[in-house]
Amino acid sequence: MPTRRVIVIGAGIGGLVAALQLAAQGFAVTVIDSAAAPGGKMREVSAGSAKIDAGPTVFTMRWVFEEILQEIGVSLSDCVRLKSASVLARHAWRDGGRLDLFADAQRSVEAIGNFAGAQEADGYLRFCRRAADIYETLQAPFIRASRPSPLGLIQRVGLSGLGDLSRISPFATLWSALGDYFHDPRLQQLFGRYATYCGSSPFHAPATLMLVAHVEKEGVWFIEGGMYRLAEVLAGLAQKHGAEFHYSVSAKRILVSGGRASGVELMNGDVLPADAIIMNGDVAALSAGLLGSAVTGAVPATPPDARSLSAVTWALLAKTSGFPLVRHNVFFSNDYRAEFDDILAHKRIPRAPTVYVCAQDREDIDIDAAPDRPERLLCLVNAPPNGDAHAMDLSELQSCEAAAFQHLAQCGLEIIRQPEAAVLTTPADFDRLFPATGGALYGRASHGWMASFARPGSKTRLPGLYLAGGSVHPGPGVPMAALSGRQAARSVMADFASTYRSTPAAMRGGTSMP
Repeated sequence: MPTRRVIVIGAGIGGLVAALQLAAQGFAVTVIDSAAAPGGKMREVSAGSAKIDAGPTVFTMRWVFEEILQEIGVSLSDCVRLKSASVLARHAWRDGGRLDLFADAQRSVEAIGNFAGAQEADGYLRFCRRAADIYETLQAPFIRASRPSPLGLIQRVGLSGLGDLSRISPFATLWSALGDYFHDPRLQQLFGRYATYCGSSPFHAPATLMLVAHVEKEGVWFIEGGMYRLAEVLAGLAQKHGAEFHYSVSAKRILVSGGRASGVELMNGDVLPADAIIMNGDVAALSAGLLGSAVTGAVPATPPDARSLSAVTWALLAKTSGFPLVRHNVFFSNDYRAEFDDILAHKRIPRAPTVYVCAQDREDIDIDAAPDRPERLLCLVNAPPNGDAHAMDLSELQSCEAAAFQHLAQCGLEIIRQPEAAVLTTPADFDRLFPATGGALYGRASHGWMASFARPGSKTRLPGLYLAGGSVHPGPGVPMAALSGRQAARSVMADFASTYRSTPAAMRGGTSMP
């Protein structure tokens, strides 16, 4: 039988994982991407003389990549060098309050006790137990599963697991649930921020997102060379197994023949025939018709009001002073509810934003010592996903920048910026990078208990067309996108099982998949 041809549209983490696993199983894989390099949202930009991670900055759930690489006979530790973070994040408020969370849970308990009292420390212990329960309940039947439904989730856990499902509080909001554990509004704000990890508001997201606290407590790592190194490694491994990569190449439309996806027409007029196509981009691009009218019905449309958060980011090479940065730092606003009302209700940049600062030259050693040279920073504030309808004018940009950096200064952090060593990215810029999103960075927002089930799975309504990436199940974030890529690869393999099992090259470079 001839080798099956697979085209992957988009070289983000989900597409890279899918390409790697399929190439290792003998499929003829071609990856196309309009960008000049792999990574998708895991992008790297140049600010002055520095290369700066300008996408995801936190590496967790390393077991996901250990499993994925093990399936092709490779060890994660042989591919990237990881160092465990002892300080998960440093949190600061304008009144001078500062709180670190640690990989060592007992250190976190002691820090919270010193920060807010023994009752809050006890609440943190109860919160951690609840977060672990939620994670353990959902890992197998939801996170690892192909697209589950509410009924399917119940069927997978069985009658004996219904009690576990009741304990995950799917109908409560994260913010309301946090009140069961913390009375200090600063701690409610700190742990409510986990909703933003999937581009959502803590006032609308379900309490199940408490599981993020458990994920971080299980380990946060630094990747030597930066997060972008992971994308380079995955692309290199896929090429080693025979996948072809074509960058700065855009797909014009997905071709359909005989009721199934049959190829991709490029913007330059070339046509690439395929037996299967994996779309590793936001699914909104399909329903919006950006890949042709023949595939608009392959997935449900994403209404603009269902979009996740966007952001305004500054990638900087700058000198800092006054505040002892660690790798991950969060400077909270005084009014979290007003911040999200600005974004979601008024569709504007928050007047008083929370600011995240990733100091990419910092780790945990000598954390109180600022370098005597410019350092690499990524600063971020959340923003509405309306970049397709509204481009920030100069006055808005100036107001946004002033609010963000004045807030940092009021918290004690001074950043001396140089225009020639700064890269600004707005929601409109993100919409250009990831079309049909409005700049939304996480697909659908996780608002309401049904939101997680509204994400499509790896298989679309159109035979031969598959999905991977942060806008599909199991959701956004580096490990989740990787799991979506593995699920897409498995779906392709399952649909062509009789062919790839009989192909002599099927075992090239790897082991069989379950």
